[in-house]
Amino acid sequence: MARTVNCVLLGTEAEGLDYAPYPGDLGARIFDNVSKQAWQRWLAHQTMLINEYRLTPIEPEARKFLETEMEKFFFGEGSAAPKEFVPPSD
Repeated sequence: MARTVNCVLLGTEAEGLDYAPYPGDLGARIFDNVSKQAWQRWLAHQTMLINEYRLTPIEPEARKFLETEMEKFFFGEGSAAPKEFVPPSD
């Protein structure tokens, strides 16, 4: 039986992650409060941030920026796209 969580992003009960996707306290909060579906939304948003800001995730400053945005995405006011970002049209 799949583990369920009350997802902070979706606002509903949904299938939880199989393991903490990030180390430390933030990873534990995500594991306890974020669904698989919401985590996939974050991964897409994170990819957009990396591409738009031309981040190199191996750099400590980029990792810190992404961690801050992850916290805002799930537990804060949300992580916004850059002003210049134009979503792809389908």
